[in-house]
Amino acid sequence: MAERRRSFLREAWGIAWPYWKSEEKWAAGGLLVAITALTLFTVWLNVRLNYWYKDFYNALQQYNWNQFWKEFGIFGIIAFFWIVAAVYSVYLRQALQIRWRRWMTHHFLETWLSDQAYYRLQLYYASTDNPDQRISEDLNSFAGTTIDLSMGLLNAVVTLLSFLSILWVLSGALSIPLPWGAHLAIPGYMVIAALFYALGGTWLTHWIGSPLAGLNFNQQRFEADFRFSLVRLRENAENVAFYAGEGREFDTFASRFSYVVGNWWALIKRRKRLNWFQSGYQQLAVVFPFLVAAPRYFGKAIQLGGLMQIATAFGRVQDSLSFIVNSYTEIANYRAVVERLATFRARLDEIASERAKEQPIAVEQKGDGVEVSGLDLDLPDGRPLRQEIALEASPSRPLLIVGPSGIGKSTLLRAIAGLWPFGRGRIRVGNGTSLFLPQRPYLPLGTLAEALVYPRAAKELDKESLVEALRAVGLSQLVERLTEEGNWAQKLSIGEQQRLAFARVLLVRPEIVFLDEATSALDEAAEATLYRLLRSAPWHPTIVSVGHHGTLRRFHETILDLAEPSVSEAAAG
Repeated sequence: MAERRRSFLREAWGIAWPYWKSEEKWAAGGLLVAITALTLFTVWLNVRLNYWYKDFYNALQQYNWNQFWKEFGIFGIIAFFWIVAAVYSVYLRQALQIRWRRWMTHHFLETWLSDQAYYRLQLYYASTDNPDQRISEDLNSFAGTTIDLSMGLLNAVVTLLSFLSILWVLSGALSIPLPWGAHLAIPGYMVIAALFYALGGTWLTHWIGSPLAGLNFNQQRFEADFRFSLVRLRENAENVAFYAGEGREFDTFASRFSYVVGNWWALIKRRKRLNWFQSGYQQLAVVFPFLVAAPRYFGKAIQLGGLMQIATAFGRVQDSLSFIVNSYTEIANYRAVVERLATFRARLDEIASERAKEQPIAVEQKGDGVEVSGLDLDLPDGRPLRQEIALEASPSRPLLIVGPSGIGKSTLLRAIAGLWPFGRGRIRVGNGTSLFLPQRPYLPLGTLAEALVYPRAAKELDKESLVEALRAVGLSQLVERLTEEGNWAQKLSIGEQQRLAFARVLLVRPEIVFLDEATSALDEAAEATLYRLLRSAPWHPTIVSVGHHGTLRRFHETILDLAEPSVSEAAAG
């Protein structure tokens, strides 16, 4: 148990510390100092209010009219400063939270996107679910909860130290008569009672609520999985409609949501048990100090004001010692968040470490064209896919890769792109830009112009170039929609999307173009037009294609048939 607690604290520290030594450390430190000062000031106000209780209730007991109104004036001053401190404490905490979240979000996004970690995360660690949720929700929760729990703990410690001495002095000694006529004096007995009450409550709270961290972790995962399935339907609405697959989709939704509901019931049942105890614990804490202090009050050792001051001081000490009891649900949620972020970060670190090593498939960039020699491709489970692949392509010798489905054509392109780590061999890719055109192009959200020039920014190219590229690939009807925003993957047919991808080639002017079934949705005439554009392009790119259409052979000088026993290129027929 102790080791798990230390591990949790190390993970939380490992996530938090980079921000506090970053370029924002001075601004963050200033906000933290201000928040800490307000927390300490609030504790001082509570101490001052504790003394006010004594004077106020003594004035009531003594029927002192003038003192009564004087205490009201003092209370107004205390309340005013308490309100100011409370308002600015919340404001500054939220300001620090958004600054911290912004920095961590940028940091995690950069790590996630660098070296195609987002792609390799799915390739190597499919169990690392929903990275989008971890970046968008968990980072926000981590920043806010870390600040709240840290300041809450600081408040509890300072309050405990401030009120412990007050309670020790006020409670005096409890005299317990012994059978032989002597008396046993217990000094500061209210402090001892508060310690036993809070420590016992903390132990019972942990015993009842310890399963909450795991349940919260699973709840976040099940909710994210369910949300992801809903988003998938929205992204593929037309395909589902063509298949009339509504019933199958409903079954998928219902199945994933059943995990949400099942875990939620386990969660609320556990919370119900914890709430039973916490509610009873808190209600008993209201009367407990009066019960413990009653002997001295009825023995006339203290007045009503002293009794109320003792009760208030006891409440503050008990609240401070009960920090874990009162914050247990929040701590359980926090542990789940830390575990998810720590796992996510560990996977990203492992990917970065793996990328830093010498890769079994060595990809170097020099010269021009593409050359592959002695390449063996494996499946992720280690089984061989294709062996001894050799090919060569240059600006004057376009290459077409053919073969039946599932034989490894697209995997070969992934290896050339440096995305496929399973196998061994050497690959040389020419200097300059390479552009891959998959069967279904990726179209980002935004304007049509932004989708057209991706991955470049629309502002980098003038409108005339965009218009010329659209017209060249047969998309003149889209010229007037360049500034229109939308989800273009749904607005355009797959054939239009493939034409748009060729327009990107004309705008980016890459030295090497890889086409993976890039014209599969087009007729022969459109396919011929687009390939002629590439073959006659003024910058003479190297072309490497993957396709099934026999019509593609006339646009390539060499053919690589992966179905042949000897996997090397041959002249086009």
